[in-house]
Amino acid sequence: MFEKGGILVEGNGIAAVGRMDDVMSKTKKTPDYVIDASGMAALPGLVDLHYHTAIARGVNDGMPLDKFLESFWYPKLRLIHPEEVHWAAMNSYAEAIKSGTTCVNDMYRHMISAGDAAEKIGIRAVLSCDTADESEGLDTLEDNDELIRKKEGAADGLISTRVGVEWVPISSMEFLSGVRELANKHKVGIHIHLNESLAELQMSKKRHGKRPVELAYDLGILGPDCVAAHCVWLSGREIMQIKQSGTSVSYNPGSNAKLGNGICSAPELISAGVNVGLGHDDDEANNTCDLFEAMKTGSVIQRASHADASLMSAAQMIRMGTQNGATALGIPAGSLEEGKLADIILINLKTPRLTPVILGKYSNVLSHLVFAAHGDDVDTSIINGKIVMENRKLKTVDEDEVITKATESCNSLLSRIPS
Repeated sequence: MFEKGGILVEGNGIAAVGRMDDVMSKTKKTPDYVIDASGMAALPGLVDLHYHTAIARGVNDGMPLDKFLESFWYPKLRLIHPEEVHWAAMNSYAEAIKSGTTCVNDMYRHMISAGDAAEKIGIRAVLSCDTADESEGLDTLEDNDELIRKKEGAADGLISTRVGVEWVPISSMEFLSGVRELANKHKVGIHIHLNESLAELQMSKKRHGKRPVELAYDLGILGPDCVAAHCVWLSGREIMQIKQSGTSVSYNPGSNAKLGNGICSAPELISAGVNVGLGHDDDEANNTCDLFEAMKTGSVIQRASHADASLMSAAQMIRMGTQNGATALGIPAGSLEEGKLADIILINLKTPRLTPVILGKYSNVLSHLVFAAHGDDVDTSIINGKIVMENRKLKTVDEDEVITKATESCNSLLSRIPS
């Protein structure tokens, strides 16, 4: 942590970081553009490790997961059009950028359209399809294959791809075996929901005779290139399977709590040596993609459930929301270091809620960032070396148009869902 620090960005990377005089000594020319970040904190951009583009937040609140999926989530996904996904993604990505997220690990439908939106708005996006057997009416492995072929490495590497798995209980063994085959074919990773709810465990055991994590482990789906979302209900054996396979886990505290699914065993996973990042899930399950809210919730819910105020420190939550997520996705970002990608956010500390700012022995900056800051305290977002938001104004898209088109798309989609 540097007081009166500076960061030098060249191209899409960080060329120097440290005290301002030291940073300026490393460049032989006057910078083309200077941001005065006085009274602000610079952080690596946040990485949302489990993300779904959202179109209709606040609908059907209060339902358990299995009923929510069957009554709203799947009917919506089956009917949504590519153009509607484009504007839903644009709105979702705008919200992410404005709350400090610079990279999303997004699983949804019609992801080529979402990729077009990501390129236009300038967010770093790892894209996968909500895939299942063709009979489910969602995206298929063939759709995911097309996404990989068309979008892997797009926008000068800003876009990358994975193979997505919607839900083990609705997946055949043939389909699940094909997931690893497709990932290996293209040398990309996997993004999968695992052990989110008790109902999911029961459904998986009924269909496959095994719990989702056990099945994914046995089929070789788990691995260093796999992000497993949720992992709420885990046995000790499953924690070791996740650890031994090198799988990363996305901890999604807000969604898990709101849906009544329970609390992820994040401290136990971390103690076992598992890389755990942070996600919001989706705005239909969580209402907001603000990862500052997720950091606070993710800490305090563990302290309450374990009756231990030492758990999930502010520094640890920030690592989970930045470096751990980048590590899980294989992206050289997530920390402010020379040679890393220039994904940087500036948080305005000049507000009563974040005052006083104390440095030194009694430093409270990290505590402010995790337990007091909100996404709307983010002033500037830099992604891949480009300023995509400054003074809270998006620079790449017309925000009013995005809001209007996203609202129209939502209303159009809802009008087609059978009552």
